[in-house]
Amino acid sequence: MSRRLEIELTSTREDGTWTWRAAGAKVPKGVVESSLLPNESKIGDVLKIEADFDIDGITVLSVVPQRDKSQKATFLQLIDDKPFTGVTEKLAKKSKSDRPQRDKRGPRTDRPARTDNAERKPRTERPPRDRAPRTPADKSTAPVVQLPHRPVAKRLKPNRKHRSAVLQSLPVEQRSVAERALAGGIRAVREAIKTQNAQLKAEGKPEVKADGLISMAQDILPKLRVAEWLDKAEAAKSDLALLDLRDLRAVVVGADDPMVVRDETTRSLATELKIALKQRQETEMTQWLEDIKAALAATRVLRAIKLSGEPPKAGVLFPADLGQQLTKATADSLSNEASSDRWIAILEALAFSPIRTSVKPLGAPQATTDALRQTVKRLAPLIPQIAALFAIEVKPGAQTPRPLRPPRPKREFKRKPKALKSDGAKPDSAKPDSVSSEHANSDLANPTPAPDMPAETDSSSGDSISTASQSA
Repeated sequence: MSRRLEIELTSTREDGTWTWRAAGAKVPKGVVESSLLPNESKIGDVLKIEADFDIDGITVLSVVPQRDKSQKATFLQLIDDKPFTGVTEKLAKKSKSDRPQRDKRGPRTDRPARTDNAERKPRTERPPRDRAPRTPADKSTAPVVQLPHRPVAKRLKPNRKHRSAVLQSLPVEQRSVAERALAGGIRAVREAIKTQNAQLKAEGKPEVKADGLISMAQDILPKLRVAEWLDKAEAAKSDLALLDLRDLRAVVVGADDPMVVRDETTRSLATELKIALKQRQETEMTQWLEDIKAALAATRVLRAIKLSGEPPKAGVLFPADLGQQLTKATADSLSNEASSDRWIAILEALAFSPIRTSVKPLGAPQATTDALRQTVKRLAPLIPQIAALFAIEVKPGAQTPRPLRPPRPKREFKRKPKALKSDGAKPDSAKPDSVSSEHANSDLANPTPAPDMPAETDSSSGDSISTASQSA
C-alpha cells in the first residue's frame, strides 16, 4: 500500500539517480530516479513523494506537486481624488450599573407602589414555578450500549520448585545428564554422547560408553517429568480464574503422560484441574456468546466477526440463529458505498469466521483499490463467493491462508561496558566471552555446579565422562 512521505535530497550518483532520506531524520532512506524529480532539483530540497512500502524496500512512485507558498495575496487599490483626512473618535463614559439612577432622597419610580404587607400572600402559598427542562425535548439521544469488559487472561508462569529439588538430590556429575534428558528426552542424550565421542576420537582420547549414561537418563527422566508437571500444575491452580484456557488445557493434557500417571502424588491434582477446565470452558462459552450479541446490539459488526472466529474451544458449533443475525449484519456492512479500507478489515476477519461461506454481498465497492484486490486474492480459497465479485478465480488445491499477525517490535539490547579492575588496568582481553569448544561439547560430562555445591576442579572432557559413566 502506498503512502505519502516528505523526503530530503542528499546526493547525486553517476548513474543519474538521487539518494534521499526522510526530512529531518536519518531513516527511512533510499534512491529515487532523476526522471521523477523536477528539473531544478538540488541537494537539500524537501519534496513530498508517493512511495510504496514492501519487503524489498521503499519504491518512489511519483513526486507530489506542492503549491507555491511565495504567492502573495491580491490587494484592492482605493482610487479617490480627495485627500485623506484622519478621524478622531471619543467614546462617552458608561455607568457601572445599567439600572436607572434615582435620588437617594426621593422614592423609586421604576416600579409600582407597594401595598400593605398583610395583604401579600406568604411565600409558601405561592404556586410553584414551571421550570424549563434542562435539555430540549426534540433532542433525544439513543442509549449507548456498553460492551462487557473482560479481564485479560494470564499466561502460565511455573516456578522450578519441584524440578530444582530433584536436581539437588542427584550427584553433581549426573545433573547435566538429567537436564539434557529433561530438555529433549533420551534422543537428546544420545546425540550429545555421539558428538562428544567424535571430539574425543579426533583428539586421540578413548571414547565413552553410552550404555551407562543412557541407563542413568532413563532412571532420572520419570522423576523430572513428574516434577516439571507439578510445577506447572501448582502455578495453574493458583491462577484458575484468570489463566489462559490454552495453558490450562495443556497442563491437563500433560497429566495423561504415562510417566506422570504412574505417580500417585499427581492424581488428585490432575482430577481437580480437569474439573476446573470443564467449568472454565462452560463459563467462557457463555461469555463468548454474550460478547457477540452485545457487539451486534452496539452495531460493532467487525468486533462481532472477530469474536466469532475465536471460540474458547476448537470445533464448537456456532448457533444457527446467531449466525443468521451476524450474516445479515456483515452483508449490510459490505455495501457498494463502503470504503475499501472497511472491506479489507471485514474480509480479514470474515475469512476465519464460521459464517464466511454464507455471506454474499450484492456487489463490489464503487472504489476498488489494489490493496483490496490483493486482500481478496489472498483470502480467495476461504471466501470464493466474494472473490467471484472481483473476477478472481480460485485455483483447485490452493493453499489456505493464515490470519495476519502484527509484527513484533524489535528489541535492542545494549551491552554493558566491562568494569575496570581496582588498580585501573583494563580487564584481561585474552579470556574469551564464550565457552571454548572443548567445554561446549562436554556439556553432559562437565555439568554446572549448583549454588550450594562447591565448584569442581578443571578436568578434561574424557575424565568427566568416565566419572559419570562409573557413577551410572
